[in-house]
Amino acid sequence: MSTYVIGDVQGCHDSLLALVKKIRFRKGRDQLWFVGDIVNRGPRSLDTLRAIRGLGEAATVVLGNHDLYLLMVAAGWKKRGKDDTIQPILDAPDADQLLDWLASRPLMHVAGRFAMVHAGLLPQWTIPQARALAGEVEAVLQGPGRQSFLADLAGNEPAAWSDALTGQDRLRCIVNAMTRMRFCLPSGQMEFKHKGPPANAPAGTLPWFVIPGRARDSHTVLAGHWSALGLHQAPGFVGLDTGCLWGGKLTAYRLEDGKVFQVNAVEARK
Repeated sequence: MSTYVIGDVQGCHDSLLALVKKIRFRKGRDQLWFVGDIVNRGPRSLDTLRAIRGLGEAATVVLGNHDLYLLMVAAGWKKRGKDDTIQPILDAPDADQLLDWLASRPLMHVAGRFAMVHAGLLPQWTIPQARALAGEVEAVLQGPGRQSFLADLAGNEPAAWSDALTGQDRLRCIVNAMTRMRFCLPSGQMEFKHKGPPANAPAGTLPWFVIPGRARDSHTVLAGHWSALGLHQAPGFVGLDTGCLWGGKLTAYRLEDGKVFQVNAVEARK
């Protein structure tokens, strides 16, 4: 049995099939972990969502910002991007089942010495603390307050964590760190405007995974979200967004030995 962690798919269904074939995945023997953003902007978001859901217990998915965006739109949030590819999901006869399944996915997954999250973890969070905070969000997504939570989820504030945060502000801060963060100050103050490589970090900020004195160094964090970073392996961190959507590659990382598998993008945005 092998466990493969797969970077941002974003609706690139044919690329996913090519990667699954390359690693010789066998359902019932192997496990696939997905770092989030399984849908949107790629051409076959509906097929991708159905395929991953169809893997059943063989798939572990954490929520990314695009997955949450789909849930937000389904809950009535009006903002839509011109390059969205989520409408076929919303129009599908099995839309309710697909959306309920997606909303039941975790924000963070921890197993052994590995922790998987879409974007990142704030430097002051230990792994047990982060997992507990993710659970607060998951409880709302899977409960009767899901619609109102999603309708008011957008926004950048508060941009810094405090244990004293409550209500929607607390939940939004957790979500933004785990699904949107790339750069932050050593204090943990998040910066959301810049998406470029680490060399172009805004003044005073660092990539979240190199902040000194991090509290979560007991685990290796597996993440995606940052295509400008690409495949990045460093002590305690593996970044797996290799820009499949943009004509790059789709990447899988085998947990047992750290071997990397890649396929060239079949679909590519122009």
